[in-house]
Amino acid sequence: MRDLNVLIVGVGGQGTLLAAGILGGLLMKKGYDVKVSEVHGMSQRGGSVVTYVRAGERVSSPIVTRGEADFILAFEKLEAARFLPYLKKDGLLIASTQELDPLPVMTGAVPYPSDVLKTLSEEGVTLEAVDAQALAQSAGSVKTVNVVLLSRLAKRLPFPKEDWEAEIRAAVKPAFEEMNLKAFALGAGLDDDEVKI
Repeated sequence: MRDLNVLIVGVGGQGTLLAAGILGGLLMKKGYDVKVSEVHGMSQRGGSVVTYVRAGERVSSPIVTRGEADFILAFEKLEAARFLPYLKKDGLLIASTQELDPLPVMTGAVPYPSDVLKTLSEEGVTLEAVDAQALAQSAGSVKTVNVVLLSRLAKRLPFPKEDWEAEIRAAVKPAFEEMNLKAFALGAGLDDDEVKI
């Protein structure tokens, strides 16, 4: 596998850090030099959270710069749009269709933008839009949205399903293993024509 640059973006409480931990842990076990860097912002108040995961034979900087991300996993539609400049021209945006109102929307100052993901797709972005929240609920908890989105990334990386499952087991408490593994299976089981806009 060539060098890999991934952005995982969302808002506080969505489990972006766990997703980065699973991905980073797997990459380290595969022998890559891995750097993970987190920017929390106002995560306790629903603010943006971004995690950079970089892997390769030798990685010097933990930060993914603009135009460098092979993949962006976006846990919320506005976060997908916010961090789009970091995606490579041939990169893939994997985005949840979930909407979480930021403060200006909650206060009524501005409306939530309509058709965010459709607009990005029409602008030529290679995009998978996934109803990750519905799949997570089917798995047993909306808190497994992170694993659903991670499963879509897993389909594009050269590691067997069993290795991902082992990393999920290592990262979550035993009581939550089954639902997280189910979430991973549900996301990975989607056909590509079910998720592309």
